Amino acid sequence: KEALMISALRLLLFLPALSVCLAQFYVLDDRNGLGRRFDGIGGLSGGGATSRLLINYKEPYRSRILDYLFKPNFGASLHILKVEIGGDAQTTDGTEPSHKHDENEENFFRGYEWWLMKEAKKRNPNITLIGLPWAFPGWISQGSNWPYTFPDVTANYVVSWVIGAKQYHDLDINYIGVWNERDYDAKYIRVLRDMLDKVGLKNVGIIAADGNWDISKAVLVDPYLNDAVNVIGVHYPGTTTVEEALRSGKLLWSSEDYSTFNNDVGAGCWARILNQNYVNGRMTSTISWNLVASYYEDLSFGRDGLMTAEEPWSGNYVVEAPIWITAHTTQFAQPGWNYLQTVGHLTQGGSYVALTDGKGNLTVIIETMTHNHSQCIRPALPPFSVSPQSAKFQLKGSFAAVTELQQWYSRLDFETKKDVLFRRMDPIKVYNGYFTLNLDVDEVYTLTTVTSGQKGLYPDPPDSAPFPKKYFDHFDVRNPPFSEAPYFADQTGVFEYFTNLTDPGPHVFTLRQVVSQRPVTWDNDADQTISIVGDHNWKSLTVSCDIYIETPNGGVFIAARVDQAGESVRKAMGVFYWVFGNGTYKVTNDIGGQKVLAEGLSGTRPGVWHTLTLTVQGYYAYGKLNGYPLWNNAIVLQPKNGWAAIGTHSFEYAQFDNFFVNAD
Repeated sequence: KEALMISALRLLLFLPALSVCLAQFYVLDDRNGLGRRFDGIGGLSGGGATSRLLINYKEPYRSRILDYLFKPNFGASLHILKVEIGGDAQTTDGTEPSHKHDENEENFFRGYEWWLMKEAKKRNPNITLIGLPWAFPGWISQGSNWPYTFPDVTANYVVSWVIGAKQYHDLDINYIGVWNERDYDAKYIRVLRDMLDKVGLKNVGIIAADGNWDISKAVLVDPYLNDAVNVIGVHYPGTTTVEEALRSGKLLWSSEDYSTFNNDVGAGCWARILNQNYVNGRMTSTISWNLVASYYEDLSFGRDGLMTAEEPWSGNYVVEAPIWITAHTTQFAQPGWNYLQTVGHLTQGGSYVALTDGKGNLTVIIETMTHNHSQCIRPALPPFSVSPQSAKFQLKGSFAAVTELQQWYSRLDFETKKDVLFRRMDPIKVYNGYFTLNLDVDEVYTLTTVTSGQKGLYPDPPDSAPFPKKYFDHFDVRNPPFSEAPYFADQTGVFEYFTNLTDPGPHVFTLRQVVSQRPVTWDNDADQTISIVGDHNWKSLTVSCDIYIETPNGGVFIAARVDQAGESVRKAMGVFYWVFGNGTYKVTNDIGGQKVLAEGLSGTRPGVWHTLTLTVQGYYAYGKLNGYPLWNNAIVLQPKNGWAAIGTHSFEYAQFDNFFVNAD
């Protein structure tokens, strides 16, 4: 039945003449039953390291950002938080640490996702929590790049994360995913379901497969897989679904969507898909990648978040338009409400949905986003037109006696740039069940019986400012609140605070690279480890750091003008100053070490602290070892600018201390 309704709806899109005759009048009625249950709107932290800089904000700014995201009846008021289960590998904008770097250890305080889930839960105790792996530590696969070789090992690893969330942080995880945007394995999903059940986690659902719709065909023919999967989650569906998914009877979610620059076009994209994912595709949840753009903007997909918080050093953040577009739905409908069956497209373009709590409350969301002002990053958006129109609605059934609806309004003004965002308007009067709206293009309306909506507001944050030109970190933190040092963004490998009990001198507290074997990767990780810091616009600068090689064949580098990271980290260019445990050094123009600018003997050896100093001025680079010149006048034609960085020659243990950069 539902598939037939979808087909009929699509047919109407190709019958404009017929539509004009029928469309200016819309009925909102629950007498013939309700549509699907609404499961909520969410944001995704991870995939990867998209919230990296958020933890480094000082108060009160950090709490204010969190309020705009999660506090009910304030800002986005999100219903769902989805996080990456860290796997020690590059997963778009950085690496997130695993809770088990090694098979024989575990630590449930690494990274920041635990903290973020607790902060979200503090603000909204009813928020739904989801965990999904992008990558896995290398021991999972014992040398291959495939997590399903030993399905019981992988399942145990994921289940341990769920158990740790509860045991150490009192967090109840509601859903677990399989492997982000990669092939699923039916046997693994069944093993994961069985293991969850055996340890008493029957209430934890499985979302599959966080990619395309293929699994919807499989659950129709595999009863065991069907029993194991609770939600069919798809990414970037373009608001459409497939017949097999509808026939499956499963919850259908757009479990990752949006991923669009958060200007007004991004807001238009978000407004359109929040409605049309249900109207066209019967998807009852939409989750934004990403939650908050809190990573260096020159990494992959800069500012593709619901809001922007990328300057913890200044305290500046921006409450972008998508926050208020989200509020049009999240503040006036809660998970557990139901869509009405009477939802659809407007005659002259746009869409409307209606939801009810079954207790007399009604919320209607209308959007009239035009094509060029609502294009998401993917998939391509087929042509359509939207024009001003008058829409008359009739309330029937449980809503026939409603006499007034609260009205919230947004307009994305692409001509004057004077947007109206989530403004409370005068209530709409409903006469004998009827009301009329005159709709312009690029607008969003929420009409609702719910009276608790608010547009939260804090004083303006500090002004934007670049990363400090002089920066020093001695890493002397006895009980760090987070495992990563401020502002360092790991791009391959994991760099953690470390207490060096073997050194009673000045290097007791250091930063250590701790991934010792290549992970089961999701992206194109480098063969070297690297953590970037600073301002991508830096040109002339000096970088200095104490380094400690731990393995006989090991090597360590400091770098300047690193031009690429994120998904492109393997192609990173810059000035890389390496020293090795065999007593040699090398200066290269690339992270792979192939474009050699200088090389020779250094006398460096493992188990001894050395100080490296790299200076890049114009077209020339110079290097010191332990305060004495080691090489000079290396010619650097490209790149012209980039971050500072530290790293290792391979996946190996190494330590860093007293990092200093001067970009004056």
